Amino acid sequence: MPTNSILQNEPVKRAEKSLRNFDKNMNILILKNTARTAEDAATALGCSIGAIVKSLLFKTGDKFILCLVSGDKRCSLKKLKKIFNEKDVSMAKPDDVKRVTGYTIGGVSPIGHLTKVKIILDNNLQRFSKIYAAAGHPNAVFGIDFNQLILLTSAEIKEFTE
Repeated sequence: MPTNSILQNEPVKRAEKSLRNFDKNMNILILKNTARTAEDAATALGCSIGAIVKSLLFKTGDKFILCLVSGDKRCSLKKLKKIFNEKDVSMAKPDDVKRVTGYTIGGVSPIGHLTKVKIILDNNLQRFSKIYAAAGHPNAVFGIDFNQLILLTSAEIKEFTE
């Protein structure tokens, strides 16, 4: 798919607008190969899998929480239940992901959501000088540093992985 057509996708434009409102010098990178998974993204970018930000939406009660997780870690449901003092925490269904974030799984960005969602950030991402997150399409990403991502997303830093 040509670069221009990816940049014209509404979800990518939404992510780009959020990114540019934060810092007009930040750009979305269009990858030749898909970054649908953390492994794919790390291969395409030539970086460690841990430097890839996975944006995972969880449902707890009637609320949703977006967890930004290092690519080499997994969310611990047990830890999420403890953090949010909830008995029931589960992965959001694909149609809920689309409705809440405005993105399709494989391109869920930590920014530019359709509805306001609480965001928590995996403290393991601090290990890397630059991290990469999806930008609304499986071939679209942006690079950012950990502290900038905190400011951009208003995320709370938590330890919720295994």
